[in-house]
Amino acid sequence: MRVLSIVHHELTDGGVFDHTADELGHTVAHWLPSADGAAPTTPANYDAIMVFGGAMHPDQDDAHPWLAPEVEFLQQALDARVPVLGVCLGAQLLARAAGATVGPADTSEVGWVEVELTAAGHADPVLSTLPSRIDAFQWHHYTFGLPEAATELATSAAARQAFALGSHAWGIQFHAEVTREMISSWAHAGEDDLPGTPAELLAQTDGLIATWNDAGRRLCSAFLATAG
Repeated sequence: MRVLSIVHHELTDGGVFDHTADELGHTVAHWLPSADGAAPTTPANYDAIMVFGGAMHPDQDDAHPWLAPEVEFLQQALDARVPVLGVCLGAQLLARAAGATVGPADTSEVGWVEVELTAAGHADPVLSTLPSRIDAFQWHHYTFGLPEAATELATSAAARQAFALGSHAWGIQFHAEVTREMISSWAHAGEDDLPGTPAELLAQTDGLIATWNDAGRRLCSAFLATAG
């Protein structure tokens, strides 16, 4: 399949998800809206689209004028029923594209946070690859409303964590794509966001990352299988 990976920082890629798509033999193209400008082609020219996180927020159009065109691209993808998976900022932008509200969360989640599937999550072809409860890596200060006709698939104590829109679009607030190297880079660049020190976060990560990466590979594989 032709897979588009949308990233929001020149030093960040799709991590485990990009690697999984490569290993499954798919062709992965990358788009960095802040640097590349307009999308390389229309959403309908891809078989699946993955949208990842970023340090910006989903409503900061004044500071990041490329956000609105990206949301329009995602609206076109939804209209064309191109399979889309949004991660963190990507989930928020996907929710916005579907007409839901986005805004600051009551409580930020940074680090490892327990996520629990809903009953609908247990039945979903993508989210059901996760266990009922899992320690998930998070880094967000914003949250999203549930788009009309969407189904909530997972929650945490502080925020909505996942939704499905029909059988072609999924948003996940947690970073199922993240690698240990990515966490280390983010922790040292964003130390002020952490509840503790980078060393403390990485020590916790070392005990959880193998299980988390296995979960990420299963989730991405299920999304791509559903897209196919």
